[in-house]
Amino acid sequence: MAAVVSDVRGAAPRLAEVLAAVSLLTDLGMGEEQGEAMRSCLVATGLARSLGVSGQQLVDVYYAALLRHIGCTATASDEAARFRVDETVLRPVVSVTDFTRPAQLLACVRAVASAVPPARRPALAARLATSSRWGAGVQHATCELAAALARRLSLGPGVCTALFQQFERWDGKGAPDGLRGEEISLAARISALAAQAVRLAETAGPQSAVETLRERSAWLGPDLVTRFAEEGLRLLAQEDIDDPYETALAAEPQPWLRLSTTDLDRLALALGDLADLKSPYLRGHSRGVAVLAQQAARHLGASDDETAMVRRAALVHDLGRIAVPSRIWDKSGRLTALEQEAIRLHSYHGERVLNRSAALRDVAAVVGQHHERLDGSGYHRQTSGAAVLPTARVLAAADTYHAMTEPRPHRAAHTPAEAAAVLESEATAGRLDPRSVGSVLAAAGLARGRRAPWPAGLSDREVEVLGLLACGSTNRAIAARLSISPRTAEHHVEHIYAKIGCCTRPAAALFAMEHGLLADRQVLESADMG
Repeated sequence: MAAVVSDVRGAAPRLAEVLAAVSLLTDLGMGEEQGEAMRSCLVATGLARSLGVSGQQLVDVYYAALLRHIGCTATASDEAARFRVDETVLRPVVSVTDFTRPAQLLACVRAVASAVPPARRPALAARLATSSRWGAGVQHATCELAAALARRLSLGPGVCTALFQQFERWDGKGAPDGLRGEEISLAARISALAAQAVRLAETAGPQSAVETLRERSAWLGPDLVTRFAEEGLRLLAQEDIDDPYETALAAEPQPWLRLSTTDLDRLALALGDLADLKSPYLRGHSRGVAVLAQQAARHLGASDDETAMVRRAALVHDLGRIAVPSRIWDKSGRLTALEQEAIRLHSYHGERVLNRSAALRDVAAVVGQHHERLDGSGYHRQTSGAAVLPTARVLAAADTYHAMTEPRPHRAAHTPAEAAAVLESEATAGRLDPRSVGSVLAAAGLARGRRAPWPAGLSDREVEVLGLLACGSTNRAIAARLSISPRTAEHHVEHIYAKIGCCTRPAAALFAMEHGLLADRQVLESADMG
């Protein structure tokens, strides 16, 4: 995404407005207090200024701290499946635990185990205590996704590097590359310290946070820890503010990064992909809905501006999913009343966040209504009749159709004909708008074939393997599905990683979504999600 650099107030919308708002969702995805990323950004930027950091390096610190959790959806589903507990329970404890110290590891295990029924505690504790290698893989995937998204936001090499290095340690015992000392960028080290300081202050108070960090020279670096010991109480006092959002925006170094109109679709694409990575069942969903909704809007005679707005809303319509634990999205059994309520709130979370940003405020109401129904049976406000926006009606029909043709934990994918029949019955019952349903079904019948050649020199077989890999299949499951040996499947995966320039499943899934390689839902329907 090409950002327009300007320091003129009232010009184009600020990129920081969008990213600060999105951080409210990534905070929830991390199980942290809302506003924690923005407070970390304030601490990091204040600490950097006290060290004399300025210019581009200060910009790198600001965005590295603000976006520290932008990769939070990379492994959320894997974490929930491995430990059988919400990732939002694990993450706040794990993020401030020094796993090189047995006493802290034991305290972490006890804290997390206390959140589950007694009968489940021994198994959970055993998994936590033996997951160091697996945890390093989680960190690698999170770093790779965060850096990839930062590149798409054109935030520059300094921010990308800092996000990729966010789990490195001064003593070389971190991940993903085991860097040591000043091999780790200053922005990465400052943002890591600030995130720990704010989290520790949230749980035990500022004084305790400063004292704890005094003992983490091996992790964060002696010079940085010493300076924070001098400045920490003052910097953490910034948390006592009415609105961290406005304060974080005011702290952005000048000149501010601004967005041109042509950037907005690419920004929306990045945010839609971030949301879809929350579950292997969702990958590529937002892009697919956007294609349908855009074609349907044109079929209804919408103007170019209206069509662009519908497409943009469709790309970000599920942004609020980030705030809901992956265990709920991936659950194959019946949802409890509280789980259903959590799902119903995802449209609220998306609308609320988008309303914060001038760049995407025009789509906020549409996003908030994408699960409303004309008879008032939808959510989250039970809006009905004429109060349901025309653009929201198109989005609701496109979202319903596309979701039905995708597999979900509790059901297989429906055929296009089956999905069409359901939409028509919903229109007849007065829940979906008949004109919107007709336009979506017409658009679905006009879907184009796959493009060729494939990106990055991928072969047809590799694209097929990538589709299965992206939606959660293991090498063994890929082999069984394609009637090849596990070793051959492994070779395919290795070649794919080499060609597309990554080495973790979430980054591969992001590549597949970016290049439209999951548009053929037959690949996903046939995947072994177990």
